[in-house]
Amino acid sequence: MITEEKLADNFNTIIEEMHPRVWELLQHCYVKVITSCFMNSCVSPVQYIGIYCPDEIFASIVAEKNLLREVAKYLGLAEVVCLNATKLLRDPLSRLKTDYPQLWLELIWITTEAQEHSS
Repeated sequence: MITEEKLADNFNTIIEEMHPRVWELLQHCYVKVITSCFMNSCVSPVQYIGIYCPDEIFASIVAEKNLLREVAKYLGLAEVVCLNATKLLRDPLSRLKTDYPQLWLELIWITTEAQEHSS
């Protein structure tokens, strides 16, 4: 079975090669394949693409969601979910830093990079 990381790489490659305008936005995001199990059973897990975007480009990424969804479905993924990384990091109730420190660092990186480009 293909790994989540490889699926995310394939997703990014297709967008980069086939949709360069969207890739200009997506390259500033963190793309991750997420596997979820319903009702505590992983008999048939569902995989989808999570796109964590800085606030500055979030609306532009959401506007391309239909195209992103087509690519995800081509790869056998169920859906595309866009998440505002800036808001996740600012949420005072978030446990992201303690529960998922590597993801937290990735999101810090993309939001900091976006702030530097907009300055």
